[in-house]
Amino acid sequence: MSSTVRAAVCRSFGEPLAVEELTLAGPETGEVRVRLRAVAICHSDVSYADGEWGGELPAVFGHEAAGEIVEVGDGVGFEVGTSVVVTLIRSCGECHRCQNGAEVACSTQFALDGRSPLTDRDGASIVHGMRTAAFAEEVVVHASQIVPIDGDLPADSASLLACGVITGVGAVVNTAQVEPGSTVVVLGCGGVGLNVVQGAAIAKAASIVAVDMHAGKLELAARLGATHTHDLADGPIDDLVRSLTNDEMADYVFVATGAPSALATAGDIVGTMGAVVIVGMPATGVAGSFDPSTLAGNNQRILGSKMGTSVIARDIPDLMQRYHDGDLELDGLISRRFPLEQINDAMDEVRSGAALRNVIIFD
Repeated sequence: MSSTVRAAVCRSFGEPLAVEELTLAGPETGEVRVRLRAVAICHSDVSYADGEWGGELPAVFGHEAAGEIVEVGDGVGFEVGTSVVVTLIRSCGECHRCQNGAEVACSTQFALDGRSPLTDRDGASIVHGMRTAAFAEEVVVHASQIVPIDGDLPADSASLLACGVITGVGAVVNTAQVEPGSTVVVLGCGGVGLNVVQGAAIAKAASIVAVDMHAGKLELAARLGATHTHDLADGPIDDLVRSLTNDEMADYVFVATGAPSALATAGDIVGTMGAVVIVGMPATGVAGSFDPSTLAGNNQRILGSKMGTSVIARDIPDLMQRYHDGDLELDGLISRRFPLEQINDAMDEVRSGAALRNVIIFD
């Protein structure tokens, strides 16, 4: 059954989003309709809205959400009324990638990949941005994109599990598989980088060095498990890493920012047998360079990490339990809460780097 929803629409890259009434088609086979309670603003949403990665318009972005199921299509095993996290990870469970535990790389084409459930008042199609379109009161997504959550988990905190937390923690635990006792450096302490810090603490890294230019973010990183912090205004990080490792340098360097300079820094501070893990996503066309002779000679690795290589049905429940046990911070990662009408103010704060995660709250 179709419904009318308010949504923040991007009609021109780099321009403010417009809150409009759109028509949302009901779920088809294998799909669910979720009424959202909260959606966090990830820097990826800002990058898309600013045109850094291209794409078609008009579109509704947003992909880090939580709410409750209000309608299900045929073949869906979830019940109406279930509280869920909504992610952009859409998986069939049957293709080669899914069978090998890489649901983020699922190669199946879904019906929602070819049609958007959103239309505007003139009947024109609106792009289902980031496979979720969660800057809206309701979404229609494939059932593989949701995970049930505890009813007592606040929706604003739960929304962070959909991207920032699974991406940061997962980069450590799933992608890099950091060993206890390792030396970890985290370049960039935004919403994802701070969760890399949390992941490194979960993995029992011996030294966790958080690097950023914002004192407030470094203070939070220290509370989340960083053993050392470094403000880039104080100069390069090389000497600190060298002193912590007896000149061996870092076992793992996580690049959790899209800044091109971070790629060069990572290459300078990763040690023999070490790995550089690319978590942050720069604008299209930004490139880094590494000396292949050095990589081979030092047995180093460069790893890409999309969404923390997460299996959401496994990882999100585990992270919820860690939250309830007091081993994972969610609430303190939220900077501010806004109504949908103030989404442009919320995005400006994320764009400037002043916010970790601003969250849109729906009535």
